[in-house]
Amino acid sequence: MIHQFYPQVPHEYRYELNKDMQLAAAHFIPAPTAGKCANVHGHTYVINVTIAGDHLNETGFLVDFKTIKNIVHDRFDHSLLNEDEAFGDTPQNDSDTFPTTEVVARTIWQLIQRELDECVNKPRCLQVLVRETPTSYVVYRAKEGDFDR
Repeated sequence: MIHQFYPQVPHEYRYELNKDMQLAAAHFIPAPTAGKCANVHGHTYVINVTIAGDHLNETGFLVDFKTIKNIVHDRFDHSLLNEDEAFGDTPQNDSDTFPTTEVVARTIWQLIQRELDECVNKPRCLQVLVRETPTSYVVYRAKEGDFDR
């Protein structure tokens, strides 16, 4: 994997953790206006997750890198995203759950933050970057109110 620098998230936390992952997955966008993306096709996604916090856990980690990998890579690698419960059974008119790069980034944030909410040290996932191609990526950043759900 090529080492890359990603957009920075301004924050006041003491610790910032970044995890890069690469996974292969297919998807399609079930909308008549999606053009070629309405057909099943695949990508080698590059994902970067930024997590921050002020306190380490009992092991001395903000969060274990393996935990993040298990949440994302183990779930989505070598899959058809449309078949995952986060995106599957999508009605033709519910674009909020189509597995677009934007929705994939938001979904990854939700899955990670749900796990982080269970941690005693309360780290926060500040940013998820999903690179779909070498020239195209999406950044998802939660807003303050999103952490209170």
